[in-house]
Amino acid sequence: MERGDRQPLVRKSSSSYRTFPQSAAGRLDKEYLRSLHNKRLYLAVFAAVLGNFSFGFALVYPSPVIPALEAHPSAALRLDQHTAPWFGSVFTLGAAAGGLSTMLLNDCLGRKLSIMFSAVPSALGYALLAGAQGLWMLLLGRVLTGYAGGVTSASIPVYISEISHPGVRGMLGACPQIMAVLGSLVLYALGKYLPGVPASRARLWGGGGLVLDWRWLAVAGEVPVFAMVLLLCFMPNSPRFLLSQGKEEEALGSLCWLRGEDTDYAREYEQIKDSVRKQSRRVSCAELKDPFLYKPILIAAGMRFLQQLSGVTCILVYLQPIFKKTSVILKPEYDAALVGLVRLSAVAIAAVSMDKAGRKILLFVSAGVMLVSNLTMGLYIHWVPASHNGTAANATVASSAGLAAEPTNYITLIPLLATMFFIMGYAMGWGPITWLLMSEILPLKARGVASGLCVVVSWLTAFTLTQFFLPVVNAFGLEVPFLFFAVISAGNILFTGCCVPETKGRSLEQIEAFFRTGRRSFLR
Repeated sequence: MERGDRQPLVRKSSSSYRTFPQSAAGRLDKEYLRSLHNKRLYLAVFAAVLGNFSFGFALVYPSPVIPALEAHPSAALRLDQHTAPWFGSVFTLGAAAGGLSTMLLNDCLGRKLSIMFSAVPSALGYALLAGAQGLWMLLLGRVLTGYAGGVTSASIPVYISEISHPGVRGMLGACPQIMAVLGSLVLYALGKYLPGVPASRARLWGGGGLVLDWRWLAVAGEVPVFAMVLLLCFMPNSPRFLLSQGKEEEALGSLCWLRGEDTDYAREYEQIKDSVRKQSRRVSCAELKDPFLYKPILIAAGMRFLQQLSGVTCILVYLQPIFKKTSVILKPEYDAALVGLVRLSAVAIAAVSMDKAGRKILLFVSAGVMLVSNLTMGLYIHWVPASHNGTAANATVASSAGLAAEPTNYITLIPLLATMFFIMGYAMGWGPITWLLMSEILPLKARGVASGLCVVVSWLTAFTLTQFFLPVVNAFGLEVPFLFFAVISAGNILFTGCCVPETKGRSLEQIEAFFRTGRRSFLR
């Protein structure tokens, strides 16, 4: 990074981040934050979160594609009630493998190079999906795109957290979720408007018109992958990671580029350097007994576990089939796009309010909305007769393609509204804040390994749920999963109140000091 000939005035005292209760230090922090230039920081974040765009695109790929593949004329590519769940869930298995490998990649390659590395399996996966000639190519393509998603899930939040400052970290921490939602929404839109094959050659869920040519969706998925790699080539690495590797000059240059040459970035550099110096050694198994390490890891992993148990991945992956089974008043593809718009709006609201309202209050509201929505959906499916909700006995979600979608009552708006509110609740709290808190509370010396562990926990949970969702629906009915998700949402409220710290407006060094000392004054 070019910094010019001017040498920054480095303030040797690094104690200010340990004396936050003092008002003078608080005023100094606010003055420094107001002086920063954020344009380059925003550019670096945008380059990184293109990986989340690709992740969101790939995650919901089965939603419009499963019906097209169920109706495919070739037996080698046609999905049935046994293979459709695997096509939907195997992505999460790949994501878990990606999170596992990131435990090493984050600390060996660094955050930025790990994100760039994810482009390789992502591009290969989309190529396999676009040119698939058999079921094994479809499944392998899903595994590879899932693996890339697991790597980005563990690397991007950490990268953003480490290059951001407290004034905008909450807002920028919501960007991965915003881009993932945008990626899903773009897929729904492309699934509706990309060229298709004549309806005479295949069955339709909604009837009429063209059936989606799903190969073009995979081709479109390559675009954000290559754009991400191109932009990241010009972005700096995380100053904290560079300092942990002993690259002090490069770290100072990186921070200068991110904050602006005419700011007092050297003061922040000294604080980061002091924190990194205290954690210069790699984490050992014996050190995991230290509450400074195991408490934030358990909180982060617990949040990722509960986030997935709330059912969001199942609902997103099987969104159109769920709407078809409940026979909502609009066509399933329109409902899916509408839910995507609601999700995008809710994440944007969370991004704006996260640094003002705080993390915990949004988590409480989010879990409460998810609880009411899941309970409403479960009770609706259980009590409304099949003649009103369009369900048929012993019909599976994935195989409901042949059912006629002719709603006879406006009561069928209830599942659409319940799903919209569930997605809105998730997107304003337990979606973006879970990722943000993971990158905030994990200590630097364990951040690479622990973030990978959290992603493994998350996606193994998601795989289990998406794999067993359809069998449970077939055996017990669609209401059972939603009632289970409602119980988990109630547990999310208790977990937030008992375990989650408020990190609004705190630097990463302050948050580490809180777990190290247990003094809540650091977080006031």
